[in-house]
Amino acid sequence: MLGVRARATDLARRAWMRVVLTGVLSVDAHRRMELAYRLRDPWKARTPREQVRFAETTRFITEHVGGHIANTLEIGCGEGHQSEHLSRMTDHLTGLDVSRTAIERARRRVPSATFDEGQLMDQPWANERGRFDLVTACEVLYYVRDKKRLLEAMDRVGRHCVVTWYGPANRVCEAAALSMPAVARKSVHHEGMSWVMTYWKGEAGRG
Repeated sequence: MLGVRARATDLARRAWMRVVLTGVLSVDAHRRMELAYRLRDPWKARTPREQVRFAETTRFITEHVGGHIANTLEIGCGEGHQSEHLSRMTDHLTGLDVSRTAIERARRRVPSATFDEGQLMDQPWANERGRFDLVTACEVLYYVRDKKRLLEAMDRVGRHCVVTWYGPANRVCEAAALSMPAVARKSVHHEGMSWVMTYWKGEAGRG
């Protein structure tokens, strides 16, 4: 009986997310992102698959930036699942997300961090060169209309920049990310899933 109920719940969840995400790619559909958070953990961040992604992202950051970072900006922090991992390697973490509900949950999950609702370009410090030692945007580019503008803003405020995406989204994400200076790229595979991770030095980090 429990198995039937769990399958029914999962089917309903999938149907809801399909409705919410229809037409969302690359259009800055912030209100639909808020709708997604009517579900708890809409992106299934607690699953073993996503935990592998978080661990691999941490490994990738350590390889390129180091294991201890003074301050980090996480763009698209969602409910704070990846924030938990980032907070272990930085003295201070700032998270941004367009969903108020997600921000409220992230604050409860990682109370030591600072979380704000909004976009990078709308922040009062968005033109402050090298404000953060690391800026990340993981699984975010799909939903942004002007990807180049976002990446250039990251390049400006971050000494080091990391962007990741789900492998099959190369068509949507790759050209913009690889247009940044001297990008290092890595593909990660796990149980039939793949992700792409990219790193470059931000403007202030290039000297």
